[in-house]
Amino acid sequence: MDISATMWILTVLGLCALIAADFFIGGRKPHDVSMKEAGVWTAVWVALALLFGAGLLIWGDSQASGEFFAGYITEKSLSVDNLFVFVLIMAKFAVPSIYQQRVLMVGVLVALVLRALFIAAGAAAINSFAGVFYVFGAFLIWSAWKFIEDARADEEEHWEEGRLVKAIQRRVPSTSQWHGTRMFVRENGRRLATPMLIVMLAIGLTDVLFAVDSIPAIFGLTQDPYIVFTANAFALMGLRQLYFLIVGLLGKLVHLSYGLSVILGFIGVKLVLHGIHETTDLHVPEISIPVSLGVICGVLIITTITSLAASKRTARAETDQSGEKTDARD
Repeated sequence: MDISATMWILTVLGLCALIAADFFIGGRKPHDVSMKEAGVWTAVWVALALLFGAGLLIWGDSQASGEFFAGYITEKSLSVDNLFVFVLIMAKFAVPSIYQQRVLMVGVLVALVLRALFIAAGAAAINSFAGVFYVFGAFLIWSAWKFIEDARADEEEHWEEGRLVKAIQRRVPSTSQWHGTRMFVRENGRRLATPMLIVMLAIGLTDVLFAVDSIPAIFGLTQDPYIVFTANAFALMGLRQLYFLIVGLLGKLVHLSYGLSVILGFIGVKLVLHGIHETTDLHVPEISIPVSLGVICGVLIITTITSLAASKRTARAETDQSGEKTDARD
C-alpha cells in the first residue's frame, strides 16, 4: 500500500487516542482487574482490530486486509507466549495485584516504541538487500526448533533479569519498597527509583527480546511497514487485558510452543521461497496470504483443542491418583 505521511500521522494519533482512552477509563486508578473487565476490554481491542482490517479492505484492497489479519493473528499468538514470562516477572518482583495493570500498560508502551524501531530497521534491510529474506527465513526455522526444544525441556521455567535491567538496578539508586504507582521517590534527600520503574522496564525489554523472532515472522507475511506496525500495535495494545483474562489458562496451553514452532517454521519456509523468487530466475511456488492465514488459524485451533484435552487428561489422572492414595491410607 502507498501510505502518505498524513495517513501515518493520523494512524499514530488515532492509536495514541485509543491508548489514552484505555488509560483514563480502565487503568487510571490502581485496582484488581476482574474477569469481566478483562473480557470486555479484550473484546473491545479485538473488535477495533477487526474494524481496522475491514477498513483496509474497503479503502485499500483485499491483499492489504489479508496481510493485516495474518500478521495480527500471528503477533497475537506469539504475544500469548510472552505472557508466560510476564507471570514470572510479576512473581520475581512481587508486584502487588492492584499495580499489575499499570506495570503492563507502561511496559507494553515501551515495547511498542522499541518494536517500531525494529520494524523501521527491518523495512530498511529488506529494501536495501533482498538476501535478507534468507536470513529472516533461516532465523525463523531455527527459532521454530528452539520452541520445540523449550517445550520438551523438563527444567522448571524461570526468568532471569537481562543485562540491561541488572545494569539499571546496579547504577540507578533504587529502593525495594513500593510507593504506589510512583516510579521515583525522594528519601533522605536522594532520588530513588522504585520497583515500579524496574519492573516496567523488565516487561518492555523482555517483550522486545521476543520481538526478535516475531518481527521477522510478520515480515514473512507482508513487507509493508504500515501493516507490520499496525498489526503489532493492535496485538500489543490488548495484551494487558488478555493477561488478566487468560492468566489462569496459561498452564493449560501445554502444546502452545509446538503450535508456535509450526507457525514460525512455516513462515520461515515462506520467506526462503520468497527470497528465491526475488533473487533468482528459478520458478518456485509462493505461498499466498489466504493459505498462510488458513495455516496459522488451523494450527492455533488444533493446538488449543489438543492442549485443553491434554490438560483435562492430566487433571483427571492426578485426581484418580490422589483418590487411590486416600483409599490406601484408609
